[in-house]
Amino acid sequence: MSSLTVVRHSLTVRLTHWTIALSGILLLFSGFGQMPMYKRYNVVKIPGLGWSDQYDITLMLHYFGAIFFCAAVIFHIVYHIRRKEYAIMPKTGDIGVSITGFKAMFGMAEEPLHAKFQAKQRVIYAIIGAVCLILVGTGVIKSYKNLGDIILQPMFLEAMTMLHTAFGMLFMALFIAHVAALTLKDHRPLVPSMFTGNIDRKYAEEHLPEWKID
Repeated sequence: MSSLTVVRHSLTVRLTHWTIALSGILLLFSGFGQMPMYKRYNVVKIPGLGWSDQYDITLMLHYFGAIFFCAAVIFHIVYHIRRKEYAIMPKTGDIGVSITGFKAMFGMAEEPLHAKFQAKQRVIYAIIGAVCLILVGTGVIKSYKNLGDIILQPMFLEAMTMLHTAFGMLFMALFIAHVAALTLKDHRPLVPSMFTGNIDRKYAEEHLPEWKID
């Protein structure tokens, strides 16, 4: 790190982030492929995706992605608890500050003072985290029945399937919103930190004044 930059994300954090992101994309793609919809909407005609309507293949890919997704989510939780790193966790008043932050984006309010993570980032993190945990939980229940001669109550299994699908769509919407937010002018300087780990020191001092930079 040079004097012109400051470390925002460690290598471990970045690897965990990208594991969740890439496995999440694979889960979304393979999950939608099981509905089925790729043949109906001609996805199978895209070069290289002729296999995408094959249930056995998409199911295998879904399990493959789930292994990495679940492992990364669990690792993320354990890693930060052991290190007592809670800067991204929501704080009292974050919702109100987040609303002010959104207004400031459109010139309707003054930008609040931020620490390492903005209030709206902490709120969205909590929402995405809850969605991920529900997806993991419902996914485990859906998979449990495939372990052997196991029979689950049909109505319960249907409810878990519907919940898993609904939260999968919510995860996709949040994922798109997360990426879209990074295209905003004030957020663009944060993008390099997910690749290099560093952000511009001047930006941090001006936009994140309550962050106690080492």
